[in-house]
Parts: sequence; C-alpha cells; structure tokens
Amino acid sequence: MSRPSSAGGGLGAAKAGGVKLGGSGGVAAAAPAAGASSGAGSDSAASLPSAGLPGQSSELTALFECPVCFDYVLPPILQCQAGHLVCNPCRQKLSCCPTCRGPLSPSIRNLAMEKVASTLPFPCKYSSAGCLLSLHHSEKPDHEEVCEFRPYTCPCPGATCKWHGSLEAVMPHLMHAHKSITTLQGEDIVFLATDINLPGAVDWVMMQSCFSHHFMLVLEKQEKYEGHQQFFAVVLLIGTRKQAENFAYRLELNGNRRRLTWEATPRSIHDGVAAAIMNSDCLVFDTSIAHLFADNGNLGINVTISMC
Repeated sequence: MSRPSSAGGGLGAAKAGGVKLGGSGGVAAAAPAAGASSGAGSDSAASLPSAGLPGQSSELTALFECPVCFDYVLPPILQCQAGHLVCNPCRQKLSCCPTCRGPLSPSIRNLAMEKVASTLPFPCKYSSAGCLLSLHHSEKPDHEEVCEFRPYTCPCPGATCKWHGSLEAVMPHLMHAHKSITTLQGEDIVFLATDINLPGAVDWVMMQSCFSHHFMLVLEKQEKYEGHQQFFAVVLLIGTRKQAENFAYRLELNGNRRRLTWEATPRSIHDGVAAAIMNSDCLVFDTSIAHLFADNGNLGINVTISMC
C-alpha cells in the first residue's frame, strides 16, 4: 500500500514548531513517514567436538562447500548424475550442475554424505563476522536466524531502504541516509505524531538517546483487520537482544482525564517492528482511542526509558 508523503519530506521529519525541552526531557513533532510501507548474543548451542586428527574436521567440512554460494551442503543432500553436490537453496535456482553442466534431475540422494554430515560440526555462516559457534547441521539454520553476528538491516519501517551492515554502522547509516529523523536526548521525552487522521497506512519515527544507547520509537497506523484501522507503538534498541534485556520502556497516552500505559522490554532492531506488530507485543489502540487523546489531529506519547 502506498503511503502519503510527509510535510517534512522525510522519515520522522520534525514539523515546524517542534520544541526540544531542556534538561533530560524533550518533545518533538514527527510527521508521517514518506514512501514507507509495512510489510541475542549468539544463541547458546553446544559445539560438537572434532574427532580424529587436528584439522581433519575442517578438511571434511570443506568437502560440503556449495560451489555456488560457498555455504555448506546440508541434509537432505542431492547430487547430479556425476556425483557433484550443490546446496538445496541454490539447486532450486539452477537448471544444470554448476560443476559439470550435467542435468540435476532426476534427483539422486547421497545417503553416505548425509551420514558423514551428521558427525561433523559446521561453522555458523557468520563466522567471518565473528561468530565462533560450530553446530550440528540440524541446529545450524535456527541459530543463524538469531545469530548476533548476522548483518543488521535498516531498522526504519518499510522496505524502501535495502541497506544492511554491522551494528556499529547502523547509527552512521541513519544519520547519513535518514537525516530527517528527529533525535531527542534524555530518558523522558514526548513523541508527537502529527496528522494522525491521514488515510491509509502511515509510519511515524523518531530517535531517543539516553544511557549511552540509541532507541528508535515507531508508531504505525495500518489496517490489520479489514475495515479496522489500528495504531501500534513500539520501542527498539539499536543494539543486541542481550543489551535490550537491560532496559525497560513505558509508553503513555495521557489527556482528558484518561490514561493508557504500556510497559515492556525494548526489542532489538534484529527483531524489527513487524514481529512486534504481528504478535501485538506493543502498545495497540484503535482510531477511536487515538481520538480520545489527540489534539487537533496530533497525538502525543510520553516515552520513558529506564535501566533494569
């Protein structure tokens, strides 16, 4: 679904008149995102002991390297008619064997290599980035889904930005490529989302800096159920899942003698906004609730970050 451009012309752009308060708190106006669309330390795993002579295990695992992507060929292992191996994800994209150019069909199962694979520890695919784990092939895919050494994607909502890189490079990327995002200092701030009555799916984004860390505040409006628009507000830490466990955040709508509060542990940007919304693990309210707290189409959310 296409999204309307913001008056500020960028993601989380501050409207004219947004004021930053002194001391530890502040308030900034975030305009709707332009062109956006919605869509831990490494998990502990037992390393398998290397059997045989030193270096023997690595020499054997090298035999399982896919000639296309250089990741490992893991069970179920299929070969071409000449006996060459290619991993299953690459095999689905190929019409012939990348080694001998022979046909890949009919599929031929290599049970002997599967038995060998079951005795070997395979390095995480992010070993070059620093992950030291070697795992049984059955544990490898699940670990790599949550490995903290996996490249980070741009945490901004939507799929328009295709950037990915290391955790240390996330903030420089945001400052360079998403300059219109407002950043406030302090553990207590007010996130002011402007023009909440705009039709369709809309995002509001801003940054909060405190406790020597950076947090991304996201408010999304989307039609999760047909004919029923909802707002989803969540806080993400620009950091790892383990680091996120050291913090808590509170979101509060307050006004007209009413109060609505949500408290939780911030999610790491590795998890992203979509997972929080899918599980409703965030502050959720519909348009009628939003109007109870809004002032002239603008919605202020009090945001407090604390250390556990």
